[in-house]
Amino acid sequence: MSAKEKFSVGLDIGTHSIKLVKLRLAKDSRELFSFALEPIGSNLSEQLKRLKSEQGIESANISVSGTATLLRYVNFPKMNEAEMRQALKYEAQKYIPFSTSETNLDGSILKTDLPDNKMLTLIAAVKKELIKERLKTLEDALVRVNIIDIDSLALINAFNFNYELEDNLKIKAVALVNIGASMTNLNIIEEGIPRLSRDIQISGNNFTQKLADILGLDFKSAETLKLNPEKEKAVNIAAAVEAALANLAGEIRTSFDYYESQSASTVAKILLSGGSSLFNGLKDILANLMGIEVIYWNPFNKINLSLEVDSSKVKGLSSQLSVAAGLALR
Repeated sequence: MSAKEKFSVGLDIGTHSIKLVKLRLAKDSRELFSFALEPIGSNLSEQLKRLKSEQGIESANISVSGTATLLRYVNFPKMNEAEMRQALKYEAQKYIPFSTSETNLDGSILKTDLPDNKMLTLIAAVKKELIKERLKTLEDALVRVNIIDIDSLALINAFNFNYELEDNLKIKAVALVNIGASMTNLNIIEEGIPRLSRDIQISGNNFTQKLADILGLDFKSAETLKLNPEKEKAVNIAAAVEAALANLAGEIRTSFDYYESQSASTVAKILLSGGSSLFNGLKDILANLMGIEVIYWNPFNKINLSLEVDSSKVKGLSSQLSVAAGLALR
């Protein structure tokens, strides 16, 4: 008998949509077996139950983001993994703004060859209440949770897997900018190692609100127009996007300045993802505002596509599946 096939599922539950990626795991490769992307309905648990049945899943890797999560990159005295974990609960108090008793903590050693016998350590913190809520949602849907990640780390995981051998992206610092409906994840990666992560509260909803203000529309009508632009209103849509993007670009620039003040590197390129990054002209507007190259990246660049998957559909949706792909790669 042949060995039972192994699968891994990444489930990204956003504020507006659910994204699911199911990978078939082979010894030396990963294959996209199936995926799903749909708006969140009125009953999330029932929706997840249906997806569980349709996709044939028992368990999934999930993630969280927002103000109840935090990532910090900190220099620790050089120590081994066990010592780092012992030190984590004490050191974390210096860097996180909420009580460690209300928080789930984790950490990872990223780099051990820093000057002065130091090492670069990642501290990840999530409020227990957020984890409790998310686990309850999955429990109600009868889906077992394997791991809980943070959106930014899932993005970094997907990028590093797919572009590990891309020298032009590995030798310099690059920024992953994932623009969702209610939040933008910003991550700066230097030679494959994350150095800064931040969630910015400027996103696709801000683009919609600007459009509503310019045209005197309610939010729902502006959202419909944004997703299905009318040619005669293209100038107004571009103006709305540019106005909101100027605020986002200012926040990104502040983060770049902070990173560059701490490092010998400068950010050479922005790599875009997320559903709200797909508006016509956004990439070029952001490039002009930031003064550096902006491109889209593919979370399935080094992942094979199964024969059952519609490759053209994957191509059109791939930017929105980047977090789910990173989760499935865990």
